[in-house]
Amino acid sequence: MLRSGCRRPGPWRWPTAAALRRLSRLAPPAPAPADPVVVRVDRTSVARLGAPKPGPRPRQLLSLPPFPAGADPLPGRKEAPRRVTAVSWVKHYFADVPQEAVQAHFNKRMVFSECSDREVSDEIIQTQKHHLKKIKHNDVMEPGMRIHLPVSVAEAEIKKRYETIPTATLHPNKDEIEYLRRLVIHKDSAILVLNKPPKVPMKGHLPVHNSMDVLAAAALSYGNKEGPKLVHRLDRESSGLILMGRRKESFTRLHWLFTSVNLAKTTSQTWNKACEAYVQKYWALVIGTPKEREGVISAPISKVLLDDGKAERVILAHPSGIDGAQEAITEYRVMGPTINGCSWIELRPLTGRKHQLRVHCAEALGTPIVGDYKYGWFVHQMWKQNPQPDFEPFSGEQYKLRRPEGLEVQKGSVLSKVPLLHLHCREMVIPNIAKFLSRSGELHKDGAPWAKEKPNLLRFIATMPQHMKISWNIMSSYLV
Repeated sequence: MLRSGCRRPGPWRWPTAAALRRLSRLAPPAPAPADPVVVRVDRTSVARLGAPKPGPRPRQLLSLPPFPAGADPLPGRKEAPRRVTAVSWVKHYFADVPQEAVQAHFNKRMVFSECSDREVSDEIIQTQKHHLKKIKHNDVMEPGMRIHLPVSVAEAEIKKRYETIPTATLHPNKDEIEYLRRLVIHKDSAILVLNKPPKVPMKGHLPVHNSMDVLAAAALSYGNKEGPKLVHRLDRESSGLILMGRRKESFTRLHWLFTSVNLAKTTSQTWNKACEAYVQKYWALVIGTPKEREGVISAPISKVLLDDGKAERVILAHPSGIDGAQEAITEYRVMGPTINGCSWIELRPLTGRKHQLRVHCAEALGTPIVGDYKYGWFVHQMWKQNPQPDFEPFSGEQYKLRRPEGLEVQKGSVLSKVPLLHLHCREMVIPNIAKFLSRSGELHKDGAPWAKEKPNLLRFIATMPQHMKISWNIMSSYLV
């Protein structure tokens, strides 16, 4: 409908030649008016057109190290290749990501590299990406060349079969047995070492049948009459190294070692030195940063019962020590800078108490572990409500984490709304008990005669679960 006061349009006329030449040229759009434009929709309604909505925020990128000069940087090749392509360099750093996902990022033109001043074009200037240019998968890498790609490439993990334990059954089926055997990273005559995934219970009871002890008795007996026994435990939500004793003697001595080093010592000097070298190291992602970069936490803990004894909670004990406190000591060190309000720390428990690391991080340090809602629920709420954003250095705009369509995203990382617990038993050094223990159960002082060439110590390192790998790639990478 026409507004009142507007002139009635006259008859249409052909434009002149000068007008045609003027209309044929490309002219920049007219600047937006300061006041909102008023458009009458009908007799009673009026619409006001405001300023246009802001465009999409820049994508958060990961920066790979610069391509080195000289020898072939890609290991595992018999002959040095004449050239290294961009897709090969990306696959070298993201070995866990399927090749199809990496290639999809190149096909969608989402991979960039730094460009020189001569290569800057009008399109790059308009998009405010003065230092980046799109590259193809077959572009040859040159010394000093650096590749930037979206965060989503670290999350493009396609789920595989048997990645989680099948539905719980009273008797473990074939799939559960094969699944547990794939977790074994070391086996000898005395012990078994497994890399436990998260969300797997350690000790079974009436409603839980697919716990580690039940599955180990069925899948890891390897012809013995009795299955292996758990030397120590991890929380259900935690992951990492699990030690099991295949014999009664090895289980007993290692259990003493995990309880107290002095309790496991004997008259053998060689065995005592091996026991003193025992260590367990955990990696955890915490919210915040401890005030000191490294230190020792000596804070006794005690248990309290909730809901008429149906639940229990571990808290820091009262200094008086009259409430049945247990000694708890933990060494820690910060491994890197704080990114998005979180930091990676390494924990070394000197005593083995239930929920010791989680309570020390949450209450003693004031930095609860990401995904620990039992001891850090309030901090998690504040962390989600007040995130610490990172800004794009050239445009100054805030990053917005966006993922490409068509790629499955692994749940539970630091980018998830409800992340899983980020606590992982990564490293363990223990005595090689198979060298000192005879078949009859006696402990040789300097090792059995048939095992003199074997080492006195065993060192194991467990890879992190997928949700922690994604968080590691995101939180420990340089954001451009």
